[in-house]
Amino acid sequence: MVKIALKLKANLENIESLCPATSPDFRWYLKFTCNNCGEMSSKWNYASLSEETPAQRGSAVNHFVSKCKLCGRDNSLTIVQDTVRGIEAESCGEFRQVAVFDCRGLEPKEFSAREGWVAKAIDGGKTFNEVDLSEGEWADYCDKINQPVGVYEIEHKFERVK
Repeated sequence: MVKIALKLKANLENIESLCPATSPDFRWYLKFTCNNCGEMSSKWNYASLSEETPAQRGSAVNHFVSKCKLCGRDNSLTIVQDTVRGIEAESCGEFRQVAVFDCRGLEPKEFSAREGWVAKAIDGGKTFNEVDLSEGEWADYCDKINQPVGVYEIEHKFERVK
């Protein structure tokens, strides 16, 4: 059991906060490496709180389960629910933890921010639901503050945590 944190940083233009939607249907798109043989998944997989599979032992649940195509090992990942959070404007330019994954037999190596993010504009501006970061950035206009808003230069990294 290894806990791995996903950390993000982004350039936020007139955005106070950027966070994953609170819906359990929010999808974390990841590519994994098998800890047994080192095989990396060639396609994007996703983990979601809404998709639960009972763990083989105990009463825990997994949010992603796969069998390695090379060695046949069963691997799983659980999203640690109380660790899911967003990034704030004051941390712009710094990596901030947005989620922790409890990994068994695999490790996430790549992350793709896609649809389902929520961006809140500064100074009481609009809240933009269903922000799509698939292109690596997002831009719009907030008519409440009469300013352009955007998310640019998204970067990620994974870090082992206790």
